[in-house]
Amino acid sequence: MQALLIVGRIASFHLVKWPNALQGMSALARDRFALRSADGLEFMRVLGTGRSNDTSPSADLSRTALFMVWCDEDALERFLCEHPVVARMNEAHEHWHVKLRSVGGMGAWKGRAVPDLLDRGTDTGRIAMITRARVHAKSWRAFGKAGVPVDHSLKRAPGLLNVVGIGEAPVGMLGTFSLWQSAEHMKQWAYGSPQHQDVMRRTRDEAWYGEEMFARFEPYDSTGTWDGSDPLA
Repeated sequence: MQALLIVGRIASFHLVKWPNALQGMSALARDRFALRSADGLEFMRVLGTGRSNDTSPSADLSRTALFMVWCDEDALERFLCEHPVVARMNEAHEHWHVKLRSVGGMGAWKGRAVPDLLDRGTDTGRIAMITRARVHAKSWRAFGKAGVPVDHSLKRAPGLLNVVGIGEAPVGMLGTFSLWQSAEHMKQWAYGSPQHQDVMRRTRDEAWYGEEMFARFEPYDSTGTWDGSDPLA
């Protein structure tokens, strides 16, 4: 897939813990429409999340997430300072916002080759990773079962700062957002975990995915807290 690199584009990730499930579900329904007014927003996904740091299929109905691509950093700053959706987020039980530059990856999200669209960052410090896939219906059961041992392996990985499961639907459109101490720590787990290697092999051999994306980012300029602290502080 060809993509035009436009210097200045950045992404952002936002994680919000609402006081209760009703407010979380309301945000999922409301924000996808309210965000259309954000100036400079070029791409967004409104996401549910898994429980705690569980990346196998689960749901925390009181927590939501956003992934967004912006024409430039000024547009993101205006959003963070002025948009009513952010004002609601900042009044929630907990919120965390982070800016992202691309340091590579592959695949697409709703047809957009996100890793190729963004301004380039550096991979010499902390690293953020997004994995996401649209799983074929015939593969849902195998995908869910295989995710349990991978989740256990990931939580024990040296250098993992935090991780959250993300999804656009209860099943079939799932992924993860993770933060790592370094790119080397991330690679050591990705290519050194037998459980993860087995899933990578099966996704190819059994053609689990209709669309997938694996994207690495430089996370910078974070605000707020995630599970009580800023993991990038």
